[in-house]
Amino acid sequence: MASAELIKRLEDTIENIPDFPIPGIQFKDISPIFLDPKLYEDVIADLAAKSKGKVDAVCGIESRGYLFGIAIAVALEVPFILIRKAGKLPPPVISEKYDLEYGSATIETREGQIKPGQRVLIHDDLLATGGTTEAAAKLVEKQGATVSQFSFLIGLKGLNGDEKLKKFGAEVYHILEY
Repeated sequence: MASAELIKRLEDTIENIPDFPIPGIQFKDISPIFLDPKLYEDVIADLAAKSKGKVDAVCGIESRGYLFGIAIAVALEVPFILIRKAGKLPPPVISEKYDLEYGSATIETREGQIKPGQRVLIHDDLLATGGTTEAAAKLVEKQGATVSQFSFLIGLKGLNGDEKLKKFGAEVYHILEY
């Protein structure tokens, strides 16, 4: 678990934007974190410490999962693998379709970048309902690797994202919970 000091610094930094992008949503704007290099460094240190020695690669989910995911991979000295929206990566790709509230979407990763047997950390900035993260985990498993951890800056209570990810048997970690 993150230190009380780091949690307080993040809570003082992240801005709550009411009614964005639609009425009733309380948007958590993480962009002020990037104005404070020391805070960003401390977030990376916390996230990387949870994974040290436990993963062989980090997958980041487009696009905000890249903001911390790349730095986590660098800190752990392991590869970073992009998970992107369909059509954004050159072939060959592995795809996974998943349902949204209204319709569906597809995410992809380059074939061969995730190796069979690897222990993978999947990182994104925020865990809400867990649909995109669940699809990312299925992408990892399709390639013979194991999801050993999920990490997030923020977890949203009451949306059951943690519950959706339990079936993968992997540790789920988020620094903040709202």
